[in-house]
Amino acid sequence: MAASEGVLAGGASPDGVEDGAPVLIIGAGAAGLRTAIELARSGVDCLVVGKRRHGDAHTRWAAGGVNAVLGTLDPDDRWDIHAADTIREGGYICDPRSVELLARESPARVMELADWGCPFDRTAEGRINQRYFGAQSFRRTCFVGDVTGQAMLDSLVDKARELHIPFREDIFITRVLVRSGSVGGALGLDLESGAPLHFPASSVVLAAGGCTSLYRRSSSRDDENTGDAVALAYDAGTALRDMEMIQFHPTGMTAPEEMRGRLVTEAVRGEGGRLFNVRGERFMERHAPDQMELAARDVVARAIWQELRAGRGTEGGGVLLDISHQDPDMVRERLPSIHGRFLDQGIDITSEPMEVAPTAHYPMGGVVVDADTGATSVAGLYAVGEAAAGVHGANRLGGNSLAETLVFGRRVAADIVRDLETDGPDGRLSPDPADWERHVTRVDATRTARGEHDPEDLMARLRGIMWEHGGIVRSGDGLRAGLAELEVLTRHARDLDVAGSRAGPHALARALTLPFALLAAEAILRSALLRDESRGAHYREDHPEGHPEDRTAAGTARLVNIVCRRGRDGGMRLSTSPVPPIPPVIQQALAEHHALDYHHLE
Repeated sequence: MAASEGVLAGGASPDGVEDGAPVLIIGAGAAGLRTAIELARSGVDCLVVGKRRHGDAHTRWAAGGVNAVLGTLDPDDRWDIHAADTIREGGYICDPRSVELLARESPARVMELADWGCPFDRTAEGRINQRYFGAQSFRRTCFVGDVTGQAMLDSLVDKARELHIPFREDIFITRVLVRSGSVGGALGLDLESGAPLHFPASSVVLAAGGCTSLYRRSSSRDDENTGDAVALAYDAGTALRDMEMIQFHPTGMTAPEEMRGRLVTEAVRGEGGRLFNVRGERFMERHAPDQMELAARDVVARAIWQELRAGRGTEGGGVLLDISHQDPDMVRERLPSIHGRFLDQGIDITSEPMEVAPTAHYPMGGVVVDADTGATSVAGLYAVGEAAAGVHGANRLGGNSLAETLVFGRRVAADIVRDLETDGPDGRLSPDPADWERHVTRVDATRTARGEHDPEDLMARLRGIMWEHGGIVRSGDGLRAGLAELEVLTRHARDLDVAGSRAGPHALARALTLPFALLAAEAILRSALLRDESRGAHYREDHPEGHPEDRTAAGTARLVNIVCRRGRDGGMRLSTSPVPPIPPVIQQALAEHHALDYHHLE
């Protein structure tokens, strides 16, 4: 197994047992790497594993920026206003403690990243520059043109190499090992060779992203964000929360086919981009006259969906996003990636509009974790970043996801260090011989399976079901139909043709991914059916209004999170839990009614 230059590689023994480390981190994006860096700085050994090549995680597609109250352009901004914006746009079902930690600590984490070499755009005075992002009261989004995620990931990879953090590429984890309520490592395989592997560890960190690749149009690539982290956590015995809350980014590409759904960053609208239908109407004037194109993402996405349903979209199934009224040099400087990407398609965005449509982008729900530590209910098991629930509630502010990786990656590592100092790294387990034999047999049997259904075809069908029944606009009847179709798909997934799959060398990974994807899809649809209201990104046509009394800063008992866990009979069981009270300091900021002053962009 090759390792990235400057990063050590673990080696497998003949029986598949990897060179262990006290901590195994599953996922090599910003959340996983920031966790690993903090562990290394504290003297704790860890191993990072990822399905892709080092530095090619989904973080690189987070283009627009990272939120932190620095006050570069708006000195009146405060951490509690950032928290208030997050909770308001999260439909008041965010975990208040998680939000407070994010808002308080992100400035220090961003400045730290700048010290490590992240080349944030600067003002003439040399301070980190900041731009508007949707539904935020002030300019608090720090950026590197429109390639912020890539720049952050590069900086974190460089830091990981500097600290000699071991990394294994092309590793797919299929199961977290748990014995007597405690973690003992994980089972997986080498995607290059197909060899089954065992990774001993006393702590396991799930940093493997979300589940938006379950949708027909998604800003993720096909082999990432397939529900791995939530399925691993669920199988290990911990709970999931708010899985119905899927954010559909308003602006994804519509063409060419291989680029459908690829993100057109919110930075385009943050720099003054305007949305028009084919009649030339700036339709956000009807939907959000105060915040216009920088309204909350769910508001803009539904507005575009309504324009398309009314027949006011383009032939390609989109609307027009236009920034050609802005200075061309500014557009090329601030949006170099988007400018280049559309130029490759023969469109110069400095002089003509781009065609865009909503795309599945981010799950607000995920694994239930302790707000302060990222720990789950299973001892030694953690979740961080897109895999974890809590911060975003019913709708995520753009720029908060990258901030979350930095803040909570550090916090997860700090808790692991405390545990190891107290208990020592004695929790590593050898797999039960029967478990190991089942793992080896399953991998071999899956690789050679010659059943009826191609895993690639089933995944395509799943994405169609989710787009049709669990998409931007939902209904009770549609969700029930989706669950019925999902049940049929689950039966078909027990009879796979892997050896003859059109996925070729990727067929084994597709087949092993399918159960994860089906589990995540079931959690989304069942949770969406239970939440019989519209809130944030979750919009029910048959329940178009939320509960009015829930929209106060203080909230009421009707404000709930929906929790999924495995029942004793093996079936999925759903329940609700009340949202904790909002701290008084954030309630006060909510009561101050701060809002974006859009005229700065006009």
